[in-house]
Amino acid sequence: MSNLQETSDLENTVAVSARRFEESPFIERTGSPDMVRGVYAGRYFPIYAGEDWVGKYWTLRRQALIFDVPEKPVEISGPDAVPFLEKVLARRVATMTEGRGYYSIACTPRGGVFMDGVVFRLAEDRFWYVQADGPLEAWLTAHSGGFDVTVSDPGSRVLQIQGPASMDILGAATDGAIDGAMKYFRSGYFGIGGQELYVSRTGFTNELGFEIYCDGATTDHLALWDHLMACGGPHGMEFSSTRALTVRRIEGGILGNLTDMDPTMTPFEAGLARFIDMDKGDFIGRDALAGRDTRPCLFGLTCEGAIPSAGCSVLDGDAAVGRITAGVPSPTLGLGIGYVRFGAPGDWVGRRLRMDLPDGTRHAVEVVELPFYDREKKIVRGVDRSIPERPSH
Repeated sequence: MSNLQETSDLENTVAVSARRFEESPFIERTGSPDMVRGVYAGRYFPIYAGEDWVGKYWTLRRQALIFDVPEKPVEISGPDAVPFLEKVLARRVATMTEGRGYYSIACTPRGGVFMDGVVFRLAEDRFWYVQADGPLEAWLTAHSGGFDVTVSDPGSRVLQIQGPASMDILGAATDGAIDGAMKYFRSGYFGIGGQELYVSRTGFTNELGFEIYCDGATTDHLALWDHLMACGGPHGMEFSSTRALTVRRIEGGILGNLTDMDPTMTPFEAGLARFIDMDKGDFIGRDALAGRDTRPCLFGLTCEGAIPSAGCSVLDGDAAVGRITAGVPSPTLGLGIGYVRFGAPGDWVGRRLRMDLPDGTRHAVEVVELPFYDREKKIVRGVDRSIPERPSH
């Protein structure tokens, strides 16, 4: 099931029973009659709240936004937590230190991408895997036979504070405990407004940012929200739906599971070969990946005349060679951008191709490397702390 958030999707809605999926504990602070909500990992989340999303986008790039996101932590604990995770994940975890996070992929037995997310080591035999969309808990449980492990749901809802002011906001929220010494993809427990919560320096925007993980029923969610808003207000932080986040994650080259990649695609085809540790020993999907072509089939695409739309064909002459998985307008680049998945690897970067849109129009497009800018990741690593200018047009 794709989780598309293009402009047309904001009006393509249906009524769903409010008890069918997990409600956000922050809805009393974030809900509005204009809100359009999506479902991800079995949880409701705001994909649009009637706001000026371009204005929110520039607040994200120049100050900070707070997002109520649906990514779901799953806990794996017990004496065999490490060997179990070595089996189900394609990334080596045995060498992880406590407080470290790794982006890691779980593959199907045929080598396809089943799940992606970030695994954190909270203790020697306790890990959280913050999953993307999909039935991860059932899959982990199905593969846990023979291992002394417990797979459980800690009931953690996640907040993201993203943008150049996020470091100062988290510093204020933790009475100075979080500062520039906390590196990218590091994590730990911190006191936030009188509550002890797990925090990681990660996010889904490729901006400097943090994620705050609630602790199930023990967290006073509304008090947490009010504390964070009070700390963020002086720095210009605002609440936003995930519309601005979606645009920024595509600019940043971040892929969405089941939208941009799925079990029919290997991590190599998705351009994620660097996250597959083929030399670590056996893991689910390793045999199927051995000897496979490691060249990617997924690239960026830019268009000066239109916004790419998911599902549209990309043509080389009159031959369809790929399809769009997601497309958005980029306020920073002033272009339509998106991801294109080709049917086979090749020398696609730099090629000028054509795109057919649902309205019957055809537009010139160019294939580019990902991400669309800041390829050295200086922004997210905090090396580039400059505030971008907002274009006047």
